Amino acid sequence: MKKVFKLQELDCANCAAKMEKAINNIEGVKKATISFMTQKLTLEADDNIFEEILEKAQKAISKVEPDCTIVRK
Repeated sequence: MKKVFKLQELDCANCAAKMEKAINNIEGVKKATISFMTQKLTLEADDNIFEEILEKAQKAISKVEPDCTIVRK
């Protein structure tokens, strides 16, 4: 499954790169990209554990930039 999420409070391009690297290291993630310019996270991961991976991605993001959050629709 591949989904795109808006990121709120993403303030730094360097932080975005660190977040992207951390999310790509989560087991079950096929590919994750973060665009600082568009403030978006594109996440491709296993369907059956997508929500669990999304939670882990939020934790990884918070470690780099505590105010940054994934906007879920």
